Amino acid sequence: MKKWKKLTALLLSGVLMAGIMGCGVPKNTVHSPDDMASKKIGVQLGTTGDTLVTDAYKDDKETAIERYKKGADAVQSLKQGKIDCVVIDSEPANAFVEQNKDLKILDTEYTDEDYAIAIAKDNKDLKKKINAALAELKADGTLDQIMSNYSGDTKGTCPYESPEDVDTSNGKLVMATNAAFKPYEYYENNKIVGIDPEMAQAVADKLGMELEIVDMDFDAIINAVQSGKADIGVAGMTVNEERLQSIDFTDTYAKAKQVIIVRAK
Repeated sequence: MKKWKKLTALLLSGVLMAGIMGCGVPKNTVHSPDDMASKKIGVQLGTTGDTLVTDAYKDDKETAIERYKKGADAVQSLKQGKIDCVVIDSEPANAFVEQNKDLKILDTEYTDEDYAIAIAKDNKDLKKKINAALAELKADGTLDQIMSNYSGDTKGTCPYESPEDVDTSNGKLVMATNAAFKPYEYYENNKIVGIDPEMAQAVADKLGMELEIVDMDFDAIINAVQSGKADIGVAGMTVNEERLQSIDFTDTYAKAKQVIIVRAK
């Protein structure tokens, strides 16, 4: 009799453990921006997504905003069920979803935005030169080529290459970035690549300068440009009123949008 009781207890214990282990990640409950209230929202620290979500829910004590140094960390938390959704730029979102079939992007966009190059307010001469270079790169199709190299059917087929006789006698152009934002900037074979590095290289070639890229936390980029540690900040940065209080921006070089990533089920 004791043996049967012991066996029954073990079986019940096994059933309970299986039930606990089988609970897994909770189902997705965010199907539109309206469902984000009272949920846990993941954002990358200092990004447009962070600013927009913070402004939207600053008076809502039931909605939690979880901030991460890297978008990849926010996505991992989403996969683990620690948060309910992630608000992030569309291109990185596409890359994350492509790599994680258990995630999806909601059809409803969160907001549109313009990307530009951050530059110190007192560096007006460099801003003028960069704007002129961007205008040329837009006119001759180079910017479109760079964008095409990182998306769609032409992905990986048309990388930007500096002219063989490029002049770099005008000094160094130091670019601050956060290389965890694929396809805008990320590491490949220990080198920072992506839309922004290629665009910045094309600009540097126009200016006759040598491009140097420095990787850092996203929320440190503006300070690096303000302090002169970097000449420009390029990291899929959106022009907004808050940033314009402390930094200047060049003309827009890309259009983007914020989207919402959720679990697929």
